[in-house]
Amino acid sequence: MKKVESVNDRATVVLVHGAFEHSGRYHELVDQLQKDEYSVIYGDLPGQGRSSGKSGHIRSFQDYVNTIMMWIQQADPDKKIFLMGHSMGGLAVVRTMEIAQPKVDGVILSSPALGLLKKASLPMEVVSYVLNTFFPSLRIKAPQDPEYITRDKDKIIEFQQDPLIIDKVSVRWYREFQKATREAFSDIQRFPDIPLLLMQAEDDYMVKIEKTAEWFDRVQIKEKRYKQWPGLYHEIYNEPEWKDVYQHTYSFLEDHLK
Repeated sequence: MKKVESVNDRATVVLVHGAFEHSGRYHELVDQLQKDEYSVIYGDLPGQGRSSGKSGHIRSFQDYVNTIMMWIQQADPDKKIFLMGHSMGGLAVVRTMEIAQPKVDGVILSSPALGLLKKASLPMEVVSYVLNTFFPSLRIKAPQDPEYITRDKDKIIEFQQDPLIIDKVSVRWYREFQKATREAFSDIQRFPDIPLLLMQAEDDYMVKIEKTAEWFDRVQIKEKRYKQWPGLYHEIYNEPEWKDVYQHTYSFLEDHLK
């Protein structure tokens, strides 16, 4: 876990990365938040990046919830705390809010993985249930094509050369991921009544944007904002227009500091 503190610390953003990647891919976003007087707490989720444990494997999705709760506990309790998650990190944030209901002042979701576009084939889906019982840590190749997540050529090259990007996940990871997407909907009434900003890439080749919209429509909270970004791919903070995305994020944060 890392804690980047701002000199004039006004609030804390707890940042949760997505699947297959790691926290180091968010250095530009972290730097910008720090410049704008926000401290940032972030790190690598279990089985990802430089975290301990088997790469691409978790025992339960609860491992992610427990990790996020530990990060939240490192924030200054006397200042406002915002929880922010991208893709699978967005799903993990949703489950954290539904299960643990931490005391935070706002939630920001970026292309949350509330429904996958590319699931396993039907035969593999069936087999995965059996493997999950007898060989849960068995890892299966799941290569990622960066050209489907960003249009930024430099980011694509960085992704291809990044040794911390994983290309295998365990059967247990896959089954827990699928279970978490279902529970994000079945437990939606447990999502606390706090301000929410949900931003979704319109040209998303990774998640089903209709599931994102469905979850947003169903969550019963007083203040929620939805922004769909035309032409942007999945990783909206790694797109050429990421500063526009950041400005929208910043406006939400500032509105809830007043």
